[in-house]
Amino acid sequence: MAEEEITDSSEKQEMSFLDHLDHLRMHILRSLVAVVVFGIVVFLNKDFVFDTVIFGPRSPNFPTYRFLCWLADTLCLQPPDFQILTRDLGEQFMIHIKSSFWIGFMVAFPYVFYEFWRFIRPGLYPAEQKAARGIVFVCSVLFSIGVLFGYFFIAPFAITFLGSYSVGSVVSTPSLASYVDYMTMLTIPVGLVFELPIVAWFLSKIGLLYPSFLRTYRRHALIIIIIVAAVITPPDVTSQLILSFPLYALYEVSILISARVARQREAEWEAGGSESKS
Repeated sequence: MAEEEITDSSEKQEMSFLDHLDHLRMHILRSLVAVVVFGIVVFLNKDFVFDTVIFGPRSPNFPTYRFLCWLADTLCLQPPDFQILTRDLGEQFMIHIKSSFWIGFMVAFPYVFYEFWRFIRPGLYPAEQKAARGIVFVCSVLFSIGVLFGYFFIAPFAITFLGSYSVGSVVSTPSLASYVDYMTMLTIPVGLVFELPIVAWFLSKIGLLYPSFLRTYRRHALIIIIIVAAVITPPDVTSQLILSFPLYALYEVSILISARVARQREAEWEAGGSESKS
């Protein structure tokens, strides 16, 4: 009888684990469908996507260049005039598909994160679920701010530096693949890095992160932020500093969030202790 009970319990655990994987598969599938749907819409609007969005930072009429020139003549930047070439026969088609997928992911990010949140939400306590109300909206806003920051602030400086950099008499004629890869690197990773306050909130909520730790290793975090900014941005100091400042500001915000979570946890413990004594 004991062996049968053990077998039954193990089968139930295995079944629940398989159900868990099935739910995860469905969430991933729905997320991919959303990305593909938005990607198809982007794919069908090829001229607008490439001429206005992707190649936008190459134009002197790009909002960032006009804003800097409006601030001061010394800050006025002009993007270099360079040609973008393709070396492979199918490069334009493959880049078109690749760009459509990544832009589709950026547009569908709120829904993708919503599916991710639906998967992990049942594993949280009711109080944690209540405290995380609106997390999908906050994460979507932070991601969008990061993407727009990379597109409007980092990309123009990176294109101006890299496009005008020359060695000897070499003419800069980047490939379409390299240009799109840089634009992708300057937007999506920046948007994900801007989720730092949410990560700090979640780790603090489950007890893996404390504000004292963040304050103690503030200098180490600054070095890591500079390294991350150097990896994401091209090798010019201006773009690296432009990304490092908001990342460090997000780190300071993460300290405040972690401290608030710690105070809430202490208040809950004190309230629980007083109830047990009474």
